[in-house]
Amino acid sequence: MAVRYIQTCRLPTPFGVFDMHGFEEPDTGKEHVALTLGDLNSSEPMLARTHSECLTGDALYSMRCDCGYQLEEALRSIAREGRGILMYLRQEGRGIGLLNKIRAYHLQDQGADTVEANEKLGFAADLRDYSMCKDMLEHLGIASLRLMTNNPRKVDALMSYGINITERVPLHVGRNPHNEHYLDTKQSKLGHWLETHQDDDPQES
Repeated sequence: MAVRYIQTCRLPTPFGVFDMHGFEEPDTGKEHVALTLGDLNSSEPMLARTHSECLTGDALYSMRCDCGYQLEEALRSIAREGRGILMYLRQEGRGIGLLNKIRAYHLQDQGADTVEANEKLGFAADLRDYSMCKDMLEHLGIASLRLMTNNPRKVDALMSYGINITERVPLHVGRNPHNEHYLDTKQSKLGHWLETHQDDDPQES
């Protein structure tokens, strides 16, 4: 078991009133949450986002990444749809942690790109784990997703755990002069889909 369910409460937000479900990893004590809106029992695929924690972007308004912009747009999209789930995963800095992310940012200030900075610190470019998502979705009774992401590795990782993704929904927001190089590096080195051409995306072909 990757995570165990703890409790559910209401969470009013500027985008709508969500249900927040808390989960914990028994082995590590790491905590994750899922925000849901609307009918969880429908057989229709649910609009979804898996969002890894980014304190700097989500809470401190950093313009070095697109994380905070994507978080807000995902919640807006779910609210517009009237039904959806956002799984907020506590794995800061693509899995390297907050203080190491600050070290990586320092290296980026010296000219390294986001991948090079991780590698200079002795980490892989992306250490995130999505195994907990399967348990969260099974607990909530959600069988299939329309996933909001630009990251092909995320799609592949979730599908490798048996999660049914029926559609990949682009999430292109937040480009600015401070994160252009970061976004271009994600496209060139990590294979992110930063264009909306459907023929580039196997989930939409």
